[in-house]
Amino acid sequence: MKNSRDLQQLLYAIDGRGYPSYKDIKGQYRFEKHVLFIDHVQGDPFASPTRAHVAVSRREAGFPPELLDSKHKLIAAADFLTRVFRSNIRRFYNGVDGSGKSGVLNIDFCGQEMLPRTSVVIKDDIIEARFEVGLPAAGRRVLGRAADYIFSSALPKITENSLFYKSIDAIKLKRQIDLFTDQQHIRSELPKRGLSAFIANGSILPRESGISDRPMPECAVPFKSPPGLEVEFVLPNMGSVRGMGIPEGISLIVGGGYHGKSTLLKALELGVYNHIPGDGRELVITRDDAVKIRAEDRRSVEGVNISPFINNLPNKKDTVRFSTDNASGSTSQASNIMEALEAGAKLMLIDEDTSATNFMIRDSRMQRLVSSGKEPITPFIDKARELYEQHSVSSILVVGGSGDYFDISDVVIMMDEYIPRDVTEAAKSIASEGPGRKKPAGKARFGDITPRIPLKSGFNTRSRDSRIKPKGLHTLLYGDFQIDLSYVEQLTDSSQTNSIALMLEFMAAHILDDSLTLSAAADKLLELAERSGLDAISSHNSYPGNLAMPRKHELCAAINRFRGLKVRL
Repeated sequence: MKNSRDLQQLLYAIDGRGYPSYKDIKGQYRFEKHVLFIDHVQGDPFASPTRAHVAVSRREAGFPPELLDSKHKLIAAADFLTRVFRSNIRRFYNGVDGSGKSGVLNIDFCGQEMLPRTSVVIKDDIIEARFEVGLPAAGRRVLGRAADYIFSSALPKITENSLFYKSIDAIKLKRQIDLFTDQQHIRSELPKRGLSAFIANGSILPRESGISDRPMPECAVPFKSPPGLEVEFVLPNMGSVRGMGIPEGISLIVGGGYHGKSTLLKALELGVYNHIPGDGRELVITRDDAVKIRAEDRRSVEGVNISPFINNLPNKKDTVRFSTDNASGSTSQASNIMEALEAGAKLMLIDEDTSATNFMIRDSRMQRLVSSGKEPITPFIDKARELYEQHSVSSILVVGGSGDYFDISDVVIMMDEYIPRDVTEAAKSIASEGPGRKKPAGKARFGDITPRIPLKSGFNTRSRDSRIKPKGLHTLLYGDFQIDLSYVEQLTDSSQTNSIALMLEFMAAHILDDSLTLSAAADKLLELAERSGLDAISSHNSYPGNLAMPRKHELCAAINRFRGLKVRL
């Protein structure tokens, strides 16, 4: 193996040459405390940066074995080391000038969630940190000495202070690992306790702003459970914690405008992920098969059975196998629910602000004016109870305008100046008064949840480039098609989108066989990624550093929004 001196000599030798000369440095080089792997060299200073990674011996890194002895601990530790590595880039690297992407040095950005990532990978014998570096250039001429500064001066300091136990804040590392373990403990206990979610007392739910996921400064009101809903968990590390447990069934969040209803639901929506220490939502824990549901006008739908909600359309359109390139508010929301159920969701999170009104409610006056024979929509209010009792799927709904939901609710929580109150008895008393109550619509049975089989032929695009290209958090480009994920609200990190792009490619090439259902195909793919790591689905890129694990529900959501999708039942 070449060493650091060999790399330095090579960089000096190509200094001033044409940019393609950088191709000569691809390979591996042994430094004093790490090995540098230059995996892919950019062909132009304006192209995507060079991909590289460093590896250190796990034994020499010195991490106590008990900190890294489980899958969950490894996820928390890798997340922590990624954040430390990124911080140390700012600390030890002053940057270099040049054309294009010269001097870029970057590792994957972590948000408030702790996700399984490929930026730092902890294996049995080594620890890897994967990053991008923009090889310096003047115009299109190599700046070899500037590149040597990056590889020989800045990078060794960053590595030594990021991947060795003696150099990091051991107390903060253990705190994050312990927190992750406690979060997983609560999530595993929720179904055993008959709960859909838990919000610890003292949690800070509001965010800094509409474009920031950081906690609101000191003025935020800490969460405090109403006595009737307070539960206790005894955690492996933190000990006893108390807070509000939202039971399985149908729960309503009510209250005046701007009192915190949607803020609470948003926290529950992202409670499917574990959050870092200091986030404020560390102990806001939602079961991991919860899905946020909303209307999504103009989305495509392919072969979805929406007949539990919509039947007898005027144009005689089939709702058992419903397809459209331009869904309405109600048909899109019905499709979103049925697709989530098909993927195994057991908790629906719904905010009336982002729902189709005619899908959510149809009051008694409208029932008298428009007869049931003329109304194809069975609103959610008439299906939520059957959904729970027949399929064990709970619902948490933000409702500010329709008291008819009191009739079917199990729990009603009122947000009053950001403080929750249990008003279930009062809501039930109002519901029992009688006047204005609507007649139930639809059938007593919820209806069928129909699995679909995606066909391989649907993934043959007309473009010669069959690769799926991620563009930020909410967009995938697949040949001539754009997959719009803007309303997939639990997709939280662009590195998850990167993974979904690779997963769709891998699924089309290696998993779909015209017999597996969509849900089974997604399970098979995610089991491979869990077992072998996200590297296993990256056919174009060795040592990818910008991937994060998506949930099954976001993966399926991307497939369902692919306008080339073809299915059979």
